[in-house]
Amino acid sequence: MVKKTSKTRKKIYRSTVNAAEVEQFDSLAAEWWDENGPLKPLHEMNPARLGYLREQICAHFKRRDAGYAPFKGLRILDVGCGGGVVAEPLARLGADVTGIDAAAKNIKTAAAHAKQSGLAINYLTTTAEDFAAKKKTFDVVTALEIVEHVDDLPLFLSACGKLVKKNGLIVLSTLNRTPKSYLLGVLAAEHVLRWLPVGTHDWKKFVKPSELARPLERDGFTVADISGLVYNPLTRVFSVSATDVDVNYFLAAKKG
Repeated sequence: MVKKTSKTRKKIYRSTVNAAEVEQFDSLAAEWWDENGPLKPLHEMNPARLGYLREQICAHFKRRDAGYAPFKGLRILDVGCGGGVVAEPLARLGADVTGIDAAAKNIKTAAAHAKQSGLAINYLTTTAEDFAAKKKTFDVVTALEIVEHVDDLPLFLSACGKLVKKNGLIVLSTLNRTPKSYLLGVLAAEHVLRWLPVGTHDWKKFVKPSELARPLERDGFTVADISGLVYNPLTRVFSVSATDVDVNYFLAAKKG
């Protein structure tokens, strides 16, 4: 008599989380709201980032870009929200905001600051892929300055795409993989100017615009805009550029 045997297939779990990256940002949790601390560049670029978000969101949803609450009635998810430096302004503009981050200390900081500021923001410690499994969708999904820190970029983009409702909008910002971005985004920012802790960025993980656009288009998105984020060392001001995407850039895409 032949004994039947069964083989158990081991399920392979894919994750976007890079443990070293999460640990590094967890270590900076207490510094998120220090405008002169190690995350100062994020605060300096925030006016330009928020201006771009406002322009793209209002254009997509055909809203008048006026008044104090242009995002009223919109559900926005901020993926990789950190300490909430983007989530809070979005909430002040009227949106119903959820922020997720894989770093638990970041979420704790964000929640405490939102409470102190009198803002009702739903913060959760989770990843994009785990949150997408809950089948929740949002009018807008933002993933700003996080793409270059994740493992398994295709999985991350797929998860973020699933979180956008039909006819919704996704907005990403990241660093382009160019010689110029290595000089300015790594050598200058980390080693010369000391804007960021050394090791914050790995140039090999920087992403070209086409590497964001193609996976999104396969998932039913149409790219609406690609614009650069440039820094003027004389005025020390970040601004949006329609042509210069050599270092930092935004990509906005509509879900069909």
